[in-house]
Amino acid sequence: MHRVVIALGGNALLRRGAPDTYEEMYAAARTAAERIADVAAAGWEVVVTHGNGPQVGRILMQQEAAAKQVHPMPLDVCGAESQGQIGYLLQVTIGDVFFERGTERPVVTILTLTRVRPQDPAFRSPTKFVGPYLTEAQAHRREEQRGWAVKADPHGGWRRVVPSPKPYSIVETPVIRQLIADGVIVIAAGGGGVPVIEKGPRLIGKEGVVDKDLAAAILAREVDAEVLLILTDVPRVQRGFGSLMPEDIERMDVAEARRLLKKGEFGRGSMGPKVEAAAHFVSEGGGRAVIADLSQATDALAGTAGTEVVAGDA
Repeated sequence: MHRVVIALGGNALLRRGAPDTYEEMYAAARTAAERIADVAAAGWEVVVTHGNGPQVGRILMQQEAAAKQVHPMPLDVCGAESQGQIGYLLQVTIGDVFFERGTERPVVTILTLTRVRPQDPAFRSPTKFVGPYLTEAQAHRREEQRGWAVKADPHGGWRRVVPSPKPYSIVETPVIRQLIADGVIVIAAGGGGVPVIEKGPRLIGKEGVVDKDLAAAILAREVDAEVLLILTDVPRVQRGFGSLMPEDIERMDVAEARRLLKKGEFGRGSMGPKVEAAAHFVSEGGGRAVIADLSQATDALAGTAGTEVVAGDA
């Protein structure tokens, strides 16, 4: 069997502009489940990863609103909570789709820990905005009371900033590999996984946000996936995105992808991390990576949709 890691972008799990309600989340999970089932039915072994930005942001807002009644939890705990929340919705909807199609396939969600290095410079210079928008006075109070790092957000207001360390390994890879071999569809490394550092035999959670696309690329290599399939809400990567004459990119090699990344061709908070992850996967020995619209998942695997990143000449 062929093996694929499917990375669901945040916009594949919650439509742009849609209200952040349970009903919307369920409907988005159901849509993703249909496409995941299509890929599995086509003969692929499947591992699913997902973003968690809107969901973990909501969890942090809920904590702030209830801070006078219950003690807020640290960010690593909130990240784990979001893995359970999204994993649950994907797990039940994927199972439902298989049942409705008259077949069965076991599906399991793995609470995933991602190794990061304690000396990562991101811990000295946090930059990732998380949580609710605050006034400057509120932000500085949190800074004093809770030890937060805070900054003015370019989109308005003040927010907490946390480290975004680079991942280098997925703790649960051996378990995930065994589950795949047993025919299980595995949901893992949600939101990039909970960042942990090693201290002897112990794993210690760190408050931070791991880039979900890079974590997906590392997971894909560690489970020997042939393809990293990054699904979002656009059909192809574009040169000149947002300009008057954007140009679709059907195929590029790693060198071209990195050249365009260096030029700043892709948005740092949107398409850039996806292209970087695709290039990382392929450069580390992966077969190919494809970035495509969720609705075109099977076509992207077949090579007839999306933007493909390959090792050699494009």
